[in-house]
Amino acid sequence: MNPSTDPNVLELLPAQGDAQQLFILLHGVGATADGLLPLAQFLQRQFPQAAFVLPQGFHAFDGGGAGRQWFSVMGVTETNRPARVAAALPALLTFVRDTQRRLGIGAAATALVGFSQGSILALEAIAQVDGLAGRVLAFAGRYAALPAQAPRLTTLHLFHGGADAVIPAAHAREAIEHLGALDGDATLDVAQGVGHEIHPALVEQALIRLTRHVPKRMWQEAMGAAAGSPAPSDAGSDR
Repeated sequence: MNPSTDPNVLELLPAQGDAQQLFILLHGVGATADGLLPLAQFLQRQFPQAAFVLPQGFHAFDGGGAGRQWFSVMGVTETNRPARVAAALPALLTFVRDTQRRLGIGAAATALVGFSQGSILALEAIAQVDGLAGRVLAFAGRYAALPAQAPRLTTLHLFHGGADAVIPAAHAREAIEHLGALDGDATLDVAQGVGHEIHPALVEQALIRLTRHVPKRMWQEAMGAAAGSPAPSDAGSDR
């Protein structure tokens, strides 16, 4: 592990050469960046020329302990959640852009990977700035509010446990239907019997999505001579 100059950021960098891809991993509420190290290390073995950056939540967890948070969940409701997320986004957007600039990696080669509250931030960041990253991998997350438009420059991959009692999988299913209606490029994988966690089955599926899913925008570019040809549909699966 190569430490960042910022003590609140963990980094895994390529053993040799410059990084060609960037993964920014955002942890859940009350947790720390260390909790996502196993996921980062797994992905690093698959993408050895990628940089993995794990920031700590920008605020101390107001539930106590040493954990961090991106926004407060004290008294959170469906009504006030969007405003809390919106208030947290500017700092995250700045962090992502500064990290891309520092490592010399463009937005298209960047992936935002979130768990729970981190997924909420990742999804909402793209809803605000389409193309901030080429992909989002959102584990056990949801939208604070469903977007009015689907991103055109970012592919969204949603992963959820079918038995998640913290953020029910119904939110993910609602999101994939909504994005599909907006002609978005999004997939959903649900692991039946799995709760609120980054389960190995979902991690394996994330790897499949990263290596085999061709973004819709690339299909559309390749099929430019045949305008109107539909891109392959790969919206969702239950596993």
